[in-house]
Amino acid sequence: MSETKTPALQYRFDGPEDAPVLILGPSLGTTWHMWDRQVPELTQQWRVFRFDLPGHGGAPAYPAGSVTELAERLLATLDGLGVQRFGYAGCALGGALGIELALRHPERIASLALIAASPRFGTADEFRQRGVIVRTNGLDPIARSSPDRWFTNGFAAAQPAITEWAVQMVRTTDPGCYIAACEALASFDVRAQLAGVAVPTLVLVGSDDQVTGPAEARTLVAGIPDARLAVVPGASHLVPVEQPAAVTDLLVRHFSTAWQPAYDSTTGQMAIVAAPVKPVLAPVPSQPAPIAEIAPAVVPQQTTGRADPYDAGIKVRREVLGDAHVDRALAQADDFSGDFQELITRYAWGEIWGRPGLDRRARSCVTLTALVAGGHLDELAFHTRAALRNGLTPDEIKEVLLQAAVYCGVPAANSAFKVAQKVIREETTPQE
Repeated sequence: MSETKTPALQYRFDGPEDAPVLILGPSLGTTWHMWDRQVPELTQQWRVFRFDLPGHGGAPAYPAGSVTELAERLLATLDGLGVQRFGYAGCALGGALGIELALRHPERIASLALIAASPRFGTADEFRQRGVIVRTNGLDPIARSSPDRWFTNGFAAAQPAITEWAVQMVRTTDPGCYIAACEALASFDVRAQLAGVAVPTLVLVGSDDQVTGPAEARTLVAGIPDARLAVVPGASHLVPVEQPAAVTDLLVRHFSTAWQPAYDSTTGQMAIVAAPVKPVLAPVPSQPAPIAEIAPAVVPQQTTGRADPYDAGIKVRREVLGDAHVDRALAQADDFSGDFQELITRYAWGEIWGRPGLDRRARSCVTLTALVAGGHLDELAFHTRAALRNGLTPDEIKEVLLQAAVYCGVPAANSAFKVAQKVIREETTPQE
């Protein structure tokens, strides 16, 4: 495959060739088989298109590090097949992909269903740490804990074959693609853009979902102008697998009644259709949860001649050190230390860490060595975390510290090993 060509996604069609296309998008760690129980009924009205995420289900392992890149790969695949307009239903990461398509390519989508989805999935720190765990331990710890996140306890106990199937799906995923997908979720945040989703939308969630539960679903409904909420009782995160009949019924009802027509190329107008039937299992609260507001960064006065590097610096600083660390540092700033926080954000993170001459792995190696030489053990601790986030393995960090022992001194390296060892254990031990 040419390196200049957008890699196509692995896909399959089911249903009549002349029927409208309905796309089903998978969640992180799953394959298109998560939709097997929906296909027989959906194919009575639609030509169902399912796809695998990169490195999932035996798909080619071309990592995609953002939801935007995944959307472009999906559209490139559909363009190659001549599919221009479609309905879309996606679960979790697949739901994020649906929101992205609705925001960036609204002319392509006739109707939308978001399942176990959220405008922001947890925190960036959580997903980047998951990437650290996979890079260090492989996918087995994540695979073994997946049933706890995906299913209710009763379902997992009653359906051991499905539970084992879920574990194997994750275990056979390409680790690099899984880590890239974690990065995609870490950087996904459309809370401020939900009003731009201009297609009829069903928001569907399991009542017992502890990952992206009813609160996140209500945030989507509050922000999307034409959205309806369906809460499926007795289901957790992978609700299409746990409650297939309920999910199938809701999808059929939604896509049958809320399929927005395409624009007429001759008039430039769109037909007006009746408001969709409200397909809910639980009513939308009269005062839904408000959309969380994103506080804008305090941007210092712009200098003339070129863009102020503060905005780029705060972005890089958060990506490398994590939101929690940066939030603490900024919250502790006062009139005395605030200028220093601006200085390091603008120059250390915006000017130096943002330069293209070295990648972040190399910059972490340099930084760790310099901190050992200077004896700055407090900063060594959080830069060890940063090095893991930037892709260094524990073995590579060990090599950096061994090199530092030769050039910075054994006592300095001895102290550094104690700090780094503690951090690595904390960051790479899977949570039970």
